[in-house]
Amino acid sequence: MKKVAIHSLGCKVNSYEAESMEIMLRDEGYEIVPFSEDVQADIYIINTCSVTNIADRKSRQMLHKAKKMNPEAVVVAAGCYVQADPDGVKKDECVDIILGNNMKISIVEALNDYFGGSDKTSYLVDINDKYQEYESLKINQTGEHTRAYIKIQDGCNQFCSYCIIPYVRGRVRSRKPEDIVNEVKTLAATGVKEVVLTGIHISSYGTDLENISLIELIEAIHEIEGIKRIRLGSLEPRIITEEFAKRIADLEKICPHFHLSLQSGCDKTLKAMNRKYNTEEYYEGCVKLREVFDNPAITTDVIVGFPGETEEDFLETRKFLEKVHFYEMHIFKYSRRKGTVADKMKEQVADTVKSERSAVLLALEKAQSLEYRKMYIGKRLEVLIEELTEIDGRSYYTGYTKNYIRVAIAADEFKDNPVNDIYECMADKLICDGVTILARYN
Repeated sequence: MKKVAIHSLGCKVNSYEAESMEIMLRDEGYEIVPFSEDVQADIYIINTCSVTNIADRKSRQMLHKAKKMNPEAVVVAAGCYVQADPDGVKKDECVDIILGNNMKISIVEALNDYFGGSDKTSYLVDINDKYQEYESLKINQTGEHTRAYIKIQDGCNQFCSYCIIPYVRGRVRSRKPEDIVNEVKTLAATGVKEVVLTGIHISSYGTDLENISLIELIEAIHEIEGIKRIRLGSLEPRIITEEFAKRIADLEKICPHFHLSLQSGCDKTLKAMNRKYNTEEYYEGCVKLREVFDNPAITTDVIVGFPGETEEDFLETRKFLEKVHFYEMHIFKYSRRKGTVADKMKEQVADTVKSERSAVLLALEKAQSLEYRKMYIGKRLEVLIEELTEIDGRSYYTGYTKNYIRVAIAADEFKDNPVNDIYECMADKLICDGVTILARYN
């Protein structure tokens, strides 16, 4: 029985695909072991990322680390970095098997070929061929017992000027709704209470299928017995129409936690990024959500230091962020990515300026996030307990509310193990630098 260690870099889509490969290998009799220097594996699979040049470098480092941990092991390079630089990966002496995107379903076949005598087995397709179909990966269990990430689509047609993903993931490919529903039913039967719908661009779900849209898929999942919560991955702001907002608000299992990707609060910068909306349209989407949900948690991504971003542009972004008042913001310093339009743009912003602007927005994020959480002190909260953890030397059970606030309850308040159950508790105060609510169950 050969031992396999899998390490996934990057997004939740990659994590889902890694879980799917793990299940396929286990079903074939392989033993799955931790990716650790303490455990030597016969096969190492690195599910790579290529969203930035730094991600490429980390992917290479992990491939080399795997070969160093066991020079006799078979090292498999899979995913986005492979798709972005196939020639470079083929030349890398640390890599034995190459699996591009849309080919991870062939992991067992690739290993069989390699052990059958093939040299540097390579499974690659033209990911940008518009006739590529959705890769039918699936899971029937998850490492996170309380929450399962469900991949519903792959690919992106947006072509933002800073992003390489459409070139390494290909065009939009939606998963068949019946396959998604069956997978969620299977996971619900194992005890999973919450599902998170994820993909490369989930707002595009169904655009390549007949008679199905994202909201209709959500409504179908809502009917599945055992599922208590449905959380959505990153959404395109333009999908928040009045109809969409009202329909999801009618679904009691929907988590009022919406990640609307912004990237900039300056219309000039948004246009240079090739984003398909302006700040007015974005703000209208936030207003629609707040009209149908009671204080929904709206989160976002912001890039500072995009080529050509002036100080005035940055101040415009800051003013817009203050206007929207997000629950959480992920702040990124623009990172040049070879192969993108933005990489060739003039007026690249100095790293020192990026750092200064990032610090300003991180401080704003911390203040807004703290203010949002403080609104819930003294109120009753419903928490899905996820794990037992230690905080300041004391044991607590921690979990999340539907609007994704982390809550800690003293372990000694429970007679039985509460993990994977939903409890109502009273919020007392903020701890852990203001990011966790300490609550009482009894």
